[in-house]
Amino acid sequence: MTDTVLKPREGSAAPLQTRQRTLASDVWRQFRQHRGGVIGACIFIAIVLMVIFGPYLHDIDPKALDVRAKNQGPSFAHPMGTDNLGRDMFAQVLAGGRTSLSVGVTAMILSLCLGTTVGVIAGYVRKLDGWLMRLTDLFLALPLLPLLLVIIMLFRDTLRKAFGPETGIFFLIVFVIGITSWMQTARIVRGAVLSVKEQEFVLAAKSIGTPGRRIILRHILPNVLSPIMVSATLGIATAIITESALSFLGLGFPSDFPTWGRLLYDGVNFLTINPSRVIWPGLAISLTVLSINYMGDGLRDALDPRIRGR
Repeated sequence: MTDTVLKPREGSAAPLQTRQRTLASDVWRQFRQHRGGVIGACIFIAIVLMVIFGPYLHDIDPKALDVRAKNQGPSFAHPMGTDNLGRDMFAQVLAGGRTSLSVGVTAMILSLCLGTTVGVIAGYVRKLDGWLMRLTDLFLALPLLPLLLVIIMLFRDTLRKAFGPETGIFFLIVFVIGITSWMQTARIVRGAVLSVKEQEFVLAAKSIGTPGRRIILRHILPNVLSPIMVSATLGIATAIITESALSFLGLGFPSDFPTWGRLLYDGVNFLTINPSRVIWPGLAISLTVLSINYMGDGLRDALDPRIRGR
């Protein structure tokens, strides 16, 4: 008996080599199909690049005064016009964007770490679930804006003396926004952990004596990344809006340290004389927040295993 080797018939197509599917490739493939998410990501990336590299191309000092060119409209020398002191609005918007985005990203990281920690512990450790959720409900019941105002009024001068007028306010605003915006993330992560910890692979890991910390880091956290990533994108938008509101109320950064909210606050009194002073920073805030929201929607759909077909 001889072994026979089957050969493909002439003219038949060669077998196609299938690429190995990975989570990153599936997420990217699904994200590309979300038109709003792609447009939002492109706009957000363009804003970030403009804020980072714009001052090197438009090298006018945002604090430089030129009283002879005050309250001018858009021109070739000043694409967004000037303010009442002759300062270039485009340079101020770029400088303010650096501060606003830095506050948004840093406060998001703080609130995300705190919310994820509380949510994972509450969902995994049954004894601490009730206490941590009641603490979360307590923070949710607090009036956030008055609380922010009180904290800033109490600690603003102390931090200014300790770290300087700009760095001290930066630390204070980031800390205040971070500790008052973690509750939604904690609730979402807790619900995801409660669902994941009843899966067969987690029960199998418990049955062989795997430590709880290893189960959380190796099995639970990777499976709750979807709500965490969505909360991260939306947290940046929330932090930017909160910082803008505080600066608009005059309780944020100093007047000579521009942010988008501070530019809005300074331009309100000159709205009838020079409307562009509030249009440009307001447009920057709106575009940034909208692009982040659309990007979060696309990321949520891309990370959903049911939509990805896995």
